[in-house]
Amino acid sequence: MSDIIQLLPDHVANQIAAGEVVQRPASVVKELLENAIDAGAKNIHLILKDAGKTLIQVIDDGSGMSETDARLCFERHATSKIREAEDLFNLSTKGFRGEAMASIAAIAQIEMKTKLAPNELGTCIQIEGSKITNQELTSTPTGTNTAVKNLFFNIPARRNFLKSDAVETRHIIDEFQRVALVHFEVHFILNHNNSEIFNLPSGNLKQRIVNIFGHKTNERLIPINEDTDVLSLDGFIMKPEFSKKKRGEQFFFVNDRFIKSPYLHHAINAAFDGVIERGCHPGYFLYLRVPTNTIDINIHPTKTEVKFDNEKVLYEIIRAAVKHSLGQFNVVPSLDFTKDKNLETPYSYKNKPISEPRIQVDPNFNPFKTETSFNPFETDSPKTTTANNSSHSKSFDSSSSVPKKKNDWEVLYNGIESIANTEIDTQKLTPQLFETKETKLIKDTFQIQNKYILCNLNTGTFLVHQHLAHQRVLYENFLENITVKEASSQQLLFPISINYSQQEIHILKNIKMELESTGFMFDEITKENVIVTGIPTTISESQISMVFEQLIEDFQEDIQENSFSQLDMIAKSLSKTLAIKTGTRLTEPEQEALINDLFTCKEANISPFRKKIYSSISNKKLDVLFNLD
Repeated sequence: MSDIIQLLPDHVANQIAAGEVVQRPASVVKELLENAIDAGAKNIHLILKDAGKTLIQVIDDGSGMSETDARLCFERHATSKIREAEDLFNLSTKGFRGEAMASIAAIAQIEMKTKLAPNELGTCIQIEGSKITNQELTSTPTGTNTAVKNLFFNIPARRNFLKSDAVETRHIIDEFQRVALVHFEVHFILNHNNSEIFNLPSGNLKQRIVNIFGHKTNERLIPINEDTDVLSLDGFIMKPEFSKKKRGEQFFFVNDRFIKSPYLHHAINAAFDGVIERGCHPGYFLYLRVPTNTIDINIHPTKTEVKFDNEKVLYEIIRAAVKHSLGQFNVVPSLDFTKDKNLETPYSYKNKPISEPRIQVDPNFNPFKTETSFNPFETDSPKTTTANNSSHSKSFDSSSSVPKKKNDWEVLYNGIESIANTEIDTQKLTPQLFETKETKLIKDTFQIQNKYILCNLNTGTFLVHQHLAHQRVLYENFLENITVKEASSQQLLFPISINYSQQEIHILKNIKMELESTGFMFDEITKENVIVTGIPTTISESQISMVFEQLIEDFQEDIQENSFSQLDMIAKSLSKTLAIKTGTRLTEPEQEALINDLFTCKEANISPFRKKIYSSISNKKLDVLFNLD
């Protein structure tokens, strides 16, 4: 039998390695930004086109590379960070394995210009599919300018698996923020399709957080500072009242590297236990620094998962530090059982002189004398029962508040006869969550676990998921109001201003026209605020913030991939946000209205997100269950 094992060509091996390193355009952005940081850059400019599918360009003013280094950086396992295996356990830089540039070059077209500070001319290298097509001297500023074009141009199958531009842009912005938050001494700029999204000048940590997430964030931050022999902890946590239903601003950095650690995240949640509502998530920006020999960062290709030598100790220190900060800044109410509340003096009375109380006595008061009685329904003036009226009774009789004439109080009841004779519509007005479109078709429903509705038809028994059913009803109603009917809007008496980050504002600007066609009205959308002047009639004023948050999250995720248009996506998002939740108790009329509305929908069996709404069992199957067939 002939030999069947052979060595793979370098370009094939690079493409296989690229599958671990380069999963999407955000992976390329992460590697190029980290290379610029390692080069000591103080100004980094990221330029994107078509969410990085067409162009990813990073321009930095770092140290640059020589002609030889510029060529070697595209070879596999070529690195300047490590020399021997022991160096892997004492790392303080970003990239160190020498796989990133070789993997990127295998699946893209790259043009790189770089120059060292002492040199007059730099080097320009052009690579296509791991092959160097051109190398020449060029005039370029000190630093490195790397342009990655047409990602996955030679692997169409991988390119087809990429998501929409909005989703890929969100992943890129996530990577950009993670690098920018930890290197706040560097000036970052992000441009996408000739539009500036971020311009982050150098400054301190708090300024960087505020520049990314908006000026409103400044008043929400609580500082943390803890220094021990095991770790050094700095950063900020968000005040409990600003916790969110969705995971928002949650960032862990270890030795200037973003990580994901569910175990340490649990320590934060444990510290906030009892302070925030159940189901809410706290925000935090925590920076840990541990000895490099106590952490292993080479257990995952993306280096976002790490392994600590003493996780339990870190857990307790982080939990205690967060609790201490919450108590130090009077966020958590404290109880002092040894303090006597009767001895506490209000601040407004603290410096006032103490005056002796005086007793006043009425010498003419007679407790045995009969008081003046008054009947407001008597036509005559009030009579007294004694001949000699005391001063007390005289003052009562002379009061201007006592009506002395019949007309004085009868004026209050003018027109009561006409109101009594008016025919009043005695139709019952009971608050309901649902309005039926037609006459009732189904009766005798029963709610199970405040989650399912059991109903009986001639053909069998149906078990309906109330949340999914209401989603379908609202979805079709929203689509009908948007497309067939003219969307109705209600003007707000006072405009509402809502604060968002620059990334969220960018999303709302992109869907502003679609939101206006659904009934929303905007006065202005600034860099950090959205001013709402009108809302659809189906939405209450208290639901505006919740609706926008869900819209932004759905737009960032893959929901628009399953939508025909932006309007369809908005209708789906609104239906998911406004539908009744699991655990809501419904009255019998509400249950019947929901079931009847559901079965008048065009697709009553599937929710807007392709989930099964109800399950049925025929009468014959019921008979079989009890051996009655």
